[in-house]
Amino acid sequence: MSTTSNSQNFRLEHDSMGDIAVPLQAKWQAQTQRAVENFPISGLRISKPLIRALALIKSAGAMANSQIGTLDPKIANAISSAAERVANGDFDDEFPIDVFQTGSGTSSNMNMNEVLATLASEILVDVTVKPNDHTNASQSSNDVFPSAIHLATASELKFNLIPALLELSASLGSKAIEFESVVKSGRTHLMDATPVTLGQEFSGYRAAIDYGIERIESVLPRVCEMPLGGTAVGTGINAPKEFAPKAIALLREWMDLPLTEARNHFEAQGSRDALVEASGVLRTIAISLYKIANDLRWMASGPRCGLGEIHLPDLQPGSSIMPGKVNPVVPEAVCQVVAQVIGNDAAVAFGGSAGILELNVMLPVIARNIIESIELISSVSIALAHKCVDGIEADVERCRNYALSSPSIGTSLNPYIGYEAAAKIIKRSLAENKDLRTLVLEEGLLTPEEADKALDVFAMTKGGLIG
Repeated sequence: MSTTSNSQNFRLEHDSMGDIAVPLQAKWQAQTQRAVENFPISGLRISKPLIRALALIKSAGAMANSQIGTLDPKIANAISSAAERVANGDFDDEFPIDVFQTGSGTSSNMNMNEVLATLASEILVDVTVKPNDHTNASQSSNDVFPSAIHLATASELKFNLIPALLELSASLGSKAIEFESVVKSGRTHLMDATPVTLGQEFSGYRAAIDYGIERIESVLPRVCEMPLGGTAVGTGINAPKEFAPKAIALLREWMDLPLTEARNHFEAQGSRDALVEASGVLRTIAISLYKIANDLRWMASGPRCGLGEIHLPDLQPGSSIMPGKVNPVVPEAVCQVVAQVIGNDAAVAFGGSAGILELNVMLPVIARNIIESIELISSVSIALAHKCVDGIEADVERCRNYALSSPSIGTSLNPYIGYEAAAKIIKRSLAENKDLRTLVLEEGLLTPEEADKALDVFAMTKGGLIG
């Protein structure tokens, strides 16, 4: 119930704690305003994917309540219609509460309840829809807010991150094919090793991304287990038994996700282990990205005094003082995203440890960090694919010269002359700056034909015995 205050810019709203002034045009009501005033902490609001997930849960909840007779169909339809508009992003500015708020997310749940109640009341005109009694019917913040985190996370994983990683995988796969015959020196410990092809390296990068997609698909069913129906402590008090199955069935249909009701509501209420696991998957993918980005930086280093095996697309000037300098800016952005994702994962893991008795009390910070990680990895993967990988060119001659110059190609001499003799030839090669073929011929260790076979750098990339 609201009344207009003396100020033209505010109105008075009432809740169980009394009256409070709310901005006149705001769709939220008293409890949201209290949270706004209580938590002037970071200026960070809950994410749009989480707002959307909360709205969809409220819409499905209203429809489920209508079906089982808990809510007047007219009110339920109005709530659902209002929730659709919120889910579409029409009222994102109506969710002003700081991320760092009450640990259960009650403030944001009530924010959603109040906004939907206001919008639904506007639709009905002659009926006042109440936040607690109507939009929160059969629900508690303690099951709705974590359910919304799971829903938002699952949706972002499936419809944002997986497609982005598939694009990156395709770009890396194309380069693996393009570079399949570009032989180069392998390197271990940053030291010369036996030859590989540039294509083999890129095939490894693609595989790492593909494994990341497999990891997401593996964790997705557990993320899709929803605590909805547990209400306050997992027992489901005040929620009809049919409520959660009906609401989740609607969400499953709307979202095209494998959503299920939690197998055990007490685990689902007190723990956020599936989100911790999912964040760990994101960290693993980030580590894969770091390896790829770092390798690209190393191989593109130069242009004169580095490895110079590949050339990355020139995107922007690299220095305010050194003319003509161009830097690997996209790989550097990737590396910074990885740093953020690792930090986010630490926050999610710590937040996950805050499951105290019947409730985890770090839900908003878990939500913020895991959703941010998904969005960052998704965006930077697209950038890496199309602003970097797609335009990579190989310096074929330099790569081959490195392969031929590597003393480690002497490894293939082992089956012919033995390890110790090969080691002596390699040391002499380094000391005298002569190639291995010349030396084995000088010492009469191999015939020219045997030397050509044993020191075929491209054949070495195929494994097995050479020659």
